[in-house]
Amino acid sequence: MDGEFVSRERDRMLAELGEFLAIPSISTLSDHAADCQRAADWVSDELRRLGFPVVEQLDRGGHPIVWAESPPVPGKPTVLIYGHYDVQPPDPLDEWKSPPFEATVRDGKLFARGAVDDKGQVYCLLKAYEAVRDGDGLPPLNIRFIIEGEEEFGGHSIERLLQEEPERTEADAILVCDTSYYAPGIPAVYTALRGICYTEIEVRTAQRDLHSGNYGGAAPNAMETLCRILGDLKGRDGRINIPGLYEAVEPPTEAEFASWQELPFDMDDFLTEEITARSLAGQEDRSVFERLWALPTFEIHGIMGGFTGEGAKTVIPARATAKVSLRLVPNQRWKTALGQLEEAVRAVAPDYADIEVRPIHGADPVQVDVTQPAFAVLDQAFTEVVGRGPVAIRSGGSIPVVASLGLRGAPVLLTGVGLPDDGLHSPNEKLDLQQLWDGVAIFGRFFELFADQPV
Repeated sequence: MDGEFVSRERDRMLAELGEFLAIPSISTLSDHAADCQRAADWVSDELRRLGFPVVEQLDRGGHPIVWAESPPVPGKPTVLIYGHYDVQPPDPLDEWKSPPFEATVRDGKLFARGAVDDKGQVYCLLKAYEAVRDGDGLPPLNIRFIIEGEEEFGGHSIERLLQEEPERTEADAILVCDTSYYAPGIPAVYTALRGICYTEIEVRTAQRDLHSGNYGGAAPNAMETLCRILGDLKGRDGRINIPGLYEAVEPPTEAEFASWQELPFDMDDFLTEEITARSLAGQEDRSVFERLWALPTFEIHGIMGGFTGEGAKTVIPARATAKVSLRLVPNQRWKTALGQLEEAVRAVAPDYADIEVRPIHGADPVQVDVTQPAFAVLDQAFTEVVGRGPVAIRSGGSIPVVASLGLRGAPVLLTGVGLPDDGLHSPNEKLDLQQLWDGVAIFGRFFELFADQPV
């Protein structure tokens, strides 16, 4: 690898990444479909600039999937790299210290929506590839990129693609750089991801909104009814009251529990720097790691209904909707959980309420065998660049396509260069620039080391 690449190219890389981050590619909002196309075009143009002879945009009914193949290197392994160019909505906008789609550097940190999730990390891998090319522009091994634009709301298009063309996942290793270090200075490789079941619960109690003075006290209130239903679904002790939900939960092994106990953990720092709250919620008889990694969750993401504008409007809402999700752990299945959720909602709903539970997206949880040789190569790359190898931990998050990426048997390496306080999905999302520069060197070194693995 060109040892001077990062120091020589920093200003250029920062400007390029800023261009990428300036595209508001919010996949879940239809108004930003053109921006998602722009982001796909940006990635495609960059891959062509890097000399990829095959660069395609694949249409499977949603935002385009960028597929690219490096110049062939006969006799060398193949690494498939997955990432996504779509981002979460930036709301609430008034909490951003700088505009979310204007990359801003403060104190060595780059602030923008997508800085770490996942545009910054996709860019890191593109630059790692650039750094290891030889004088003829050839990489040390075969590289494939598959970069999608729907990860933030389910990844439906890429799932369809891989069901139709599973041969695209044939590789010697699959690298997913969409996670973070365990802590500053402590890189991580992930042994499991939680699955997700994301739905909307709609309650209707009348045909139209009613005057609260004329009908209050007699007419049913959809917002109140919805809130009571949501309260019934999870107790104050954090336990989810959905019959059957916990039956399939597969607990961590004793070895996992033992390894988690060895991880450095400071509760005060966790509360102030990551949670940014005064105290924790959830099941108090379970450790923080169990709550984050080994137990299902039920979260309410937004409630809509009634009047929320400025001033007063005295109505009894006839309809109310909540966006909710279940995060699922190994051995659970999202479609089973969806059915259990719907049954639970209908069981606690009053007779006067019409109920609809609408699935938005879902993915099953994933477990990864980190004993395969590719993980030892990744460990060596981290050790050479930052002085230590990654710890093996779980993630509480979900990357819907991971299960499909591994269908042909290639090991899926889940890692990343983010930090726990990067503010994913929150205002003031950031990426420490030193993490970015280190990442270019880490993954460039991984490419070089993995090129010597037997095919």
